[in-house]
Amino acid sequence: MNIKLREVTDKDFDFAFEAKRQAMGPHIITKWGWDESYQLALQHERWSEKPWFIILMNDKPIGTASIQNFESHVRFGEFYLYSQFQNQGIGTKVLQEFLTQCDQDSQKVVLEYLKWSPVGSLYKRNGFKVTGENDIHYFMAREPNAH
Repeated sequence: MNIKLREVTDKDFDFAFEAKRQAMGPHIITKWGWDESYQLALQHERWSEKPWFIILMNDKPIGTASIQNFESHVRFGEFYLYSQFQNQGIGTKVLQEFLTQCDQDSQKVVLEYLKWSPVGSLYKRNGFKVTGENDIHYFMAREPNAH
């Protein structure tokens, strides 16, 4: 399985929104329902404020991620796989390849996720620790080489 990231273009917006709908939709619906116009506006806001990447598997687009480099850490987010690629170890491989690079660069990684999303177990298995929370999110961090 050959996994790569490529920077997004404006043409990728609809693909990225659909990836979010498939990955996050079920978790958003259980709490608030899916408000299409609100989710679309939120996607436009996030799209413009951070760098996005398309996750490619064997050169086929399968999902998205956002990777923001800061002086003290890297922020990982918008990690969405299309539903047909979930629960097959692909997300684990994507995350582990990213973390391997962060370890090589001695970079701390931070992220957040919805409290009721099962993705938290993936993050915990890969060395992330809860550093805080609010009503809906856990905030996590992973120091370099934390396995």
